[in-house]
Amino acid sequence: MSYVPLNQLDVYQISCEYSDEGWKIYESLPQTIQFHIGSQMIDSVDSVGANIAEDYGRFHFLDKIRFYYTARGSLFESKHWLDLLFKRKFIANEKYQELMILYKRIQICLNILINSVYRSKK
Repeated sequence: MSYVPLNQLDVYQISCEYSDEGWKIYESLPQTIQFHIGSQMIDSVDSVGANIAEDYGRFHFLDKIRFYYTARGSLFESKHWLDLLFKRKFIANEKYQELMILYKRIQICLNILINSVYRSKK
């Protein structure tokens, strides 16, 4: 198996795009919404890629799986905040649908990575 640099890893690239789109939404929010919901949304959106990056520097399979699970948890949390912002009409339907496509791609990639780490352990 050849080494793939972090910035060439599909799930990392998608998570960075997800984060960038999250920041665009954050910046468009009224200041009070930024403070109450936006800051939690952006923390969770940014945490997905950060945990993938942190995992990439780990060697032991249990460490890797833990960070992938944390990234997946942050991904689910980010969806919660994005759902609330959409429901409250701070995100247009088209933008929300674009984010959900990224969300689903990241979720699938993380599940594949978790399963591959479990398989490599055996």
